[in-house]
Amino acid sequence: MYVEGQWLTEGPSFEVFNPATGESIGSVLDASPSQVQAAIDAAQRALPAWSTATAYERSAVLYRAHQLMMERQRSLAELMTSEQGKPLKAAMNEVKYAADFLLWFAEEAKRIYGETIPSARSDQRFLVLKQPVGVVAAITPWNYPISMLTRKLGPALAAGCTAVLKPAEATPLCAVAVFEILHDAGLPPGVANLVTACDPKPVGELFCTHPAIRKLTFTGSTAVGKHLAQAAAPQLKRVSMELGGHAPFIVFDDADPVHAAKGVSLVKFLNTGQACISPNRIFVQRGILAPFLETLEGRVAKLQAGDGMAPATSIGPLINEAAVAKVDRQVQDAISKGATLHTGGQRLVENGLDRGCFYAATLLSGVNPDMVIYREETFGPVAAVIPFDDERDVVAMANDTDYGLAAYIYTQNLSRALRTFEQLDFGIIGINDINPTSAAAPFGGMKESGLGREGAREGIEEYLETKLGGLSI
Repeated sequence: MYVEGQWLTEGPSFEVFNPATGESIGSVLDASPSQVQAAIDAAQRALPAWSTATAYERSAVLYRAHQLMMERQRSLAELMTSEQGKPLKAAMNEVKYAADFLLWFAEEAKRIYGETIPSARSDQRFLVLKQPVGVVAAITPWNYPISMLTRKLGPALAAGCTAVLKPAEATPLCAVAVFEILHDAGLPPGVANLVTACDPKPVGELFCTHPAIRKLTFTGSTAVGKHLAQAAAPQLKRVSMELGGHAPFIVFDDADPVHAAKGVSLVKFLNTGQACISPNRIFVQRGILAPFLETLEGRVAKLQAGDGMAPATSIGPLINEAAVAKVDRQVQDAISKGATLHTGGQRLVENGLDRGCFYAATLLSGVNPDMVIYREETFGPVAAVIPFDDERDVVAMANDTDYGLAAYIYTQNLSRALRTFEQLDFGIIGINDINPTSAAAPFGGMKESGLGREGAREGIEEYLETKLGGLSI
């Protein structure tokens, strides 16, 4: 763990495992309540100096961290593949994405502007300042174990906040590597602190109840997000939540079915389907259903599962046994209720894959609302295709969920694209685009998919308070 600029190495620990092989790849400390308390105290002590440092001083540290992350891109990616499982190429892309947040918020640190407001009184002036909210507690997930750290720490540090971060218990080694970069970049002691724990509950409870924590940022499941928000409510802590998704992917009959199927195959199986913006319900207008399915089946059947270090690997393992069981439960439920299985549909155990948590890339068609997969987020390598006839009907079906993170539209009709974009109740919508994300673009959901936005200029606002000064002159 990393507390007040020092690495802690003595104490109880827990092992970290490679999900592709089941082998132990290292261990980290299992934080005690007193150690978490010490990290919060360190952040509180560091806050006065860091919050009053100039924007240019804070920016310089983030610029240096960006440079170091890009210099270490390969080693970080290899660590990520070993710890989380994604193919090395995807891990390399994630490290670049993570570094982008450091660069973006290094620049945004210098763009925290105030304003003056005219008064009805001639002897009065109004001044508005933006100041850091205070000590931030951050909880990050295992599926993007480096970029989710920088997407939170980048704006928090740029704004002048100090932080305590707890990474997912499945991927703490990636967090250690990120904090090594922050240390080497010259971040002052106590400004950012890392606590690792095998059981996340006690840490989360302390984050929510400790009076020094003024902001909580969390990425993870909707159920856990709701619990944390409730626990933080008595102190009226600022919270931002990036939670679950149940993304619709709508393919209208004026789209090229082959092009759309290729797009689906790329984004659906990204990170083995373990992405909150992964399409979960693929709605295809009936007139182009046959060529769409033909193309998609061919591409899905060719996806090769394996250790992410192998160049031929297309999809890696699921994160653990519980994830495998959940995916298989959804697939078998759909088949039992009439869905057609085109390819996949089983756990992979051949050629040494039995040592890891591998599930075959799967394509189902004829999915309907009675099936669990229609209602629940899958977080796995299963493409569920649903036919539709009418535009109005498909918008209603797409919106028929408590989630509202990401959605996708494929159409060549500009009017239809804009109309559907406006009608869908989702925070991020790709229009003929399977990657509608960037450090420069606001990321976040509607309904039960979250609160607030990350990235873009909105991202730093989440870590700022607005202070009004009324001056009589």
